Amino acid sequence: MFQVRIHGRGGQGVVSAAEMLSVAAFEEGKHSQAVPSFGSERMGAPVVAYVRIDDKEIELREPVLEPNLLIVQDPTLFSAIDIFAGLREDGYLLVNTTKSMEELGVAEAVEKLPAGHVAAVPATELAMHHLKRPTPNTVLLGAFTAMSDVVRIDSVFKAIERKFPGKVGEMNIAAAQAAYDAAVTD
Repeated sequence: MFQVRIHGRGGQGVVSAAEMLSVAAFEEGKHSQAVPSFGSERMGAPVVAYVRIDDKEIELREPVLEPNLLIVQDPTLFSAIDIFAGLREDGYLLVNTTKSMEELGVAEAVEKLPAGHVAAVPATELAMHHLKRPTPNTVLLGAFTAMSDVVRIDSVFKAIERKFPGKVGEMNIAAAQAAYDAAVTD
């Protein structure tokens, strides 16, 4: 089973990202599950969502405590909560940032991860360019497919189209494609 934990803030589309990733896996005939977790429900408050993907039925219903991959939509959360809690030794980290891991204060934690398992993507900037909104969720899903083989980019596109039909979907797909193309691992 592949487990993902997505960290962000209210208004960044954390829950929508989890739902779309789950739908993308379903598009490929996999079993998937998206589970949101809310604290206070206000814009800017920390939000966490979980995704599980497997070839067989998923019976777990609790939060993901040992993720294979972390998606961090807001890097300011590194100083607010223990993002790395439970991340597997062979885990992946995908961060929405233009800064280095050293500048974010997480270089020591990142050094423990295997080579090629860390990616920094300027998702907010790509979202502003393609969507005219600072919502990094679909952008990061594009980058996710570039750094893992869990789901294909075309499956993410289908999930985006289902969530955002028409022009909005097309813009989100363009943003996801740009992130897929730009995802460079450290």
